[in-house]
Amino acid sequence: MARPAATRARARRLFDAVPHPNLFTYNALLSTLAHARLLDSMEALFASMPERDVVSYNALMAGFSGAGEPARAAGAYRALLRGGVRPSRITMSAMVRAASALGDCALGKQFHCQILRLGFGAYAFLGSPLVDMYAKMGLIADAKRVFDELEEGKNVVMYNTMITGLLRCKLVQEAKRLFEAMADRDSITWTTMVTGLTQNGLESEALDVFRRMRVQGIAIDQYTFGSTLTACGALSALEQGKQIHTYAIRTCYDDNVFVGSALVDMYSKCRSIRLAATAFRRMTFRNIISWTAMIVGYGQNGCYEEAIRAFSEMQKDAVDPDDFTLGSVISSCANLASLEKGSQFHCLALVSGLKPYITVSNTLVTLYGKCGNIEDAHRLFDEMPFHDQVSWTALVSGYAQFGKARETIDLFEKMLSKGVKPDGVTFIGVLSACSRAGFVDKGRSYFYSMRKDHGIVPIDDHYTCMIDLWAAENLLEIDPQNPASYVLLCSMHASKGQWNEVAQLRRGMRDRQVKKEPGCSWIKYKNKVHIFSADDQSHPFSKGIYEKLEWLNTKMVEEGYKPDVSSVLHDVADADKVHMLSHHSEKLAIAFGLIFVPQEMPIRIVKNLRVCVDCHNATKFISKITGRDILVRDAVRFHKFSNGTCSCGDFW
Repeated sequence: MARPAATRARARRLFDAVPHPNLFTYNALLSTLAHARLLDSMEALFASMPERDVVSYNALMAGFSGAGEPARAAGAYRALLRGGVRPSRITMSAMVRAASALGDCALGKQFHCQILRLGFGAYAFLGSPLVDMYAKMGLIADAKRVFDELEEGKNVVMYNTMITGLLRCKLVQEAKRLFEAMADRDSITWTTMVTGLTQNGLESEALDVFRRMRVQGIAIDQYTFGSTLTACGALSALEQGKQIHTYAIRTCYDDNVFVGSALVDMYSKCRSIRLAATAFRRMTFRNIISWTAMIVGYGQNGCYEEAIRAFSEMQKDAVDPDDFTLGSVISSCANLASLEKGSQFHCLALVSGLKPYITVSNTLVTLYGKCGNIEDAHRLFDEMPFHDQVSWTALVSGYAQFGKARETIDLFEKMLSKGVKPDGVTFIGVLSACSRAGFVDKGRSYFYSMRKDHGIVPIDDHYTCMIDLWAAENLLEIDPQNPASYVLLCSMHASKGQWNEVAQLRRGMRDRQVKKEPGCSWIKYKNKVHIFSADDQSHPFSKGIYEKLEWLNTKMVEEGYKPDVSSVLHDVADADKVHMLSHHSEKLAIAFGLIFVPQEMPIRIVKNLRVCVDCHNATKFISKITGRDILVRDAVRFHKFSNGTCSCGDFW
């Protein structure tokens, strides 16, 4: 605030020192105030001027446009016409840009007609903003007509504007032809092509243009680096990304906040989160884009705790989150099933005024759905003024995970009736609900409608929802590298004692180098995530955890619990199977929760794989014996165990 005030005071002193100010002097002060965005002073001076010319009006329009007030700039133009002042080329250029900023097609065409009437149609100075305006409004035919009618005087700026417009309208081949036809190209031309090709999903071509740019010795700026790194991230081209990073270091761009943020994003998408974190830490200045890139990167790589920590560090750095940043950290809380932390961010969304943003609202619906609070998820959904595909999918998936098949189907049908197009994730939710509830015909109908009515190609997750032993074999043929197919078949054969078939499947996994993800369960306590794997004895409180398990096993047997050894996919003695079952990861996590989580609070467990039959049965016994509510979210659905029962009704 001090700088504009000082500018105004200094300009006023100089103006007042002139004994008889003329129109030139008035215009000079008016331009100074306009440039400083001092609109009140600018308008007051304009009103006090004894005479005005086109320069006066141009200064007024420039002040309004520069301050983000295009409507007031257009009002100044109407005042110019009422005053009988002839517009100049500068006037009309400003007005075209104002119409573009307003997105007012009719107004833009009026200005274009005025340009032609004034005889300015042949000037490239006005051609560029006209092409830009029409392209931004999606009127690419009008943009091309303006460009083509300027047979002479087309400069590189005009070409750059036309190429930008074509790429924006996804006319990539025309943009490429125009680019190749140019006799002279500047760095903006090259950067426009790199950026446009990347935005149109042609990342490999974007990298080819970047290589040509380097060979020809064209200067590379922060925007070129940013777009090129984005292309590398989209292609997961880690080595090429590293090479560009090295080049950025050599040209002293690595500490640029725009380039640094792009580096973080690129390394995150290439699944090199440590390199992303290193690039982030080396930045001397970080803005909201940098922090968001790091927080999103942690979430994309499954480092949810780190994402939450980074958000806290951002707040300490006095950087306010935007809707995308807040949505990202809430998503990490949802993946951790951390309702306590997620609720804190819900409060932040309310206090900061970001809750109405659909990005934030959608992740809040997902959070409460994944944490088993389906009523709160639905309430938040109902409070939203607008629902997109993500909103509906979040609620459909929430009900599906909670085992409410009928409600899931009703929501899905309502989604379709609203004209909202489902995606593959939506279908996973509704198909899993159908398969668990035994709605075979309904599920089959939805499955076939995926491709026929919605153009969605089924993946293995969709097939798994419809699976039987014929379908499992089919899934192996479709995706022989997917470990879920082998695990499913192993379970089926092991339950029938067909150990030769199990051994054959395991040999197939070894031969194809297919690795099954190790099972683990985690529980959050006092802002720390405690992770357990089967037979895990690495935890500092292992002794107490195993003692609690032994006590639970004794009590469960007294209550009638019998271990279901069919869950063990190994050809060993039943006694060994019982021992293996008793130390499964979710049982260790539950024992930890019984020791440390206060009695009045539910125990919340997350498991990366599907809960096995025995653990599901055992957890029902544990909830009855201890009188505790135990909430388990596995890879497929949500289970709420209370007083010996489960919310899934044993359909899991």
